[in-house]
Amino acid sequence: MRVLIVDDHPATRDLLVRSMERAGHVAVGEGTCARAAERLGQERFDVTILDVMLPDGSGMDLCRSLRSAGCSVPILLLTARGGVGDRVAGLDAGADDYLAKPFELPILLSRVRGLLRRHEWFRAEAAAPASPVVASQFSFGDKSIDFEQLEVRVGDRRMPLTLMEAALLRYFVQHEGSPVPRKEILERVWGVHEDTDTRAIDNFIVRLRRYIEEEPSNPRHLQTVRGVGYRFVANPE
Repeated sequence: MRVLIVDDHPATRDLLVRSMERAGHVAVGEGTCARAAERLGQERFDVTILDVMLPDGSGMDLCRSLRSAGCSVPILLLTARGGVGDRVAGLDAGADDYLAKPFELPILLSRVRGLLRRHEWFRAEAAAPASPVVASQFSFGDKSIDFEQLEVRVGDRRMPLTLMEAALLRYFVQHEGSPVPRKEILERVWGVHEDTDTRAIDNFIVRLRRYIEEEPSNPRHLQTVRGVGYRFVANPE
């Protein structure tokens, strides 16, 4: 797997590159938003590890810009602050995962493995024989989810999805009408790592509701099943 590491501290960047290479990945290091964006526009990467504080801008802004441009590469944000508000801001910017500094290398490698598992799961699901619930597109009402192009269409609007969002939506569609526990999402869709809080799923649900609900505060499609998790209903009565 190819991993892009974006950090402006040479010692940290080189350490992460070497660690990824020892884990069997091809790793490339860059130190600015501009160089990272250029690389991502020219080369294929399976995961990007992106520091929030960079000399020519915010990694969070870069993440948001990449998502707006339709870039779907999984992004792990490295943040100096690990508060709930900072984590939510990173997820809202389009990050697939976050890790607060300082961190231990085994934890970082675990997070990267989790992102790669999700990526491979989604590729396998996308390559599976088509059926009404695993086809490359799923439509309900005036909405359509394109799992191949990674976008949601509502009328004339097109909203890009991250790989993590698309994988989560696909799992909900596959289990349409049935309650899906948070723990099942962690295990089957995201891959479990030891310091994951199930509340991270709730943050993604908030984002998905903004895409597909007429009233996100009063959801009809992505319903909360109290004490369990969530249920997707394509055509609620």
